[in-house]
Amino acid sequence: MDIRVGHGYDVHAFEPGDHVILCGVKVPHSARLKGHSDADVGMHALTDAIYGALAEGDIGRHFPPSDPQWKGAASEIFLDHAVKLAEARGFRISNCDVTLICERPKIGPHALEMAQELARIMGLDPARISVKATTSERLGFTGREEGIAAIATATLIAE
Repeated sequence: MDIRVGHGYDVHAFEPGDHVILCGVKVPHSARLKGHSDADVGMHALTDAIYGALAEGDIGRHFPPSDPQWKGAASEIFLDHAVKLAEARGFRISNCDVTLICERPKIGPHALEMAQELARIMGLDPARISVKATTSERLGFTGREEGIAAIATATLIAE
């Protein structure tokens, strides 16, 4: 049995807006996240975790931000690509864990919906997906509410 673990990390700054997209869910907020695509920091970290487990670099290798075709793209496209690449290599995704790091918006009320949306995109049982949050105790750029960070881990198994 071949078991692989990948880790992903992403950050995006806030800019004027009225919502953020986190793990595929639109969350009302006083700002939005700035990015070349839809800036879904949680989904980007998870995509990178899968690529990492496959030793396939990061999201930028597969979807360069310099390529205008990805401007405003839904991050579901990126995650779907990573999942399909894992499957093509003979791996199944055992479980994923995503942590969103921010003071606001509050993630708790949306975490279950986020896990369900990631499960839908990935074709997994929602019980295999964890989405949670933490603050940085008002320290650093997330503490000053300048943006959101995310870390993710994915476990892949080939039998």
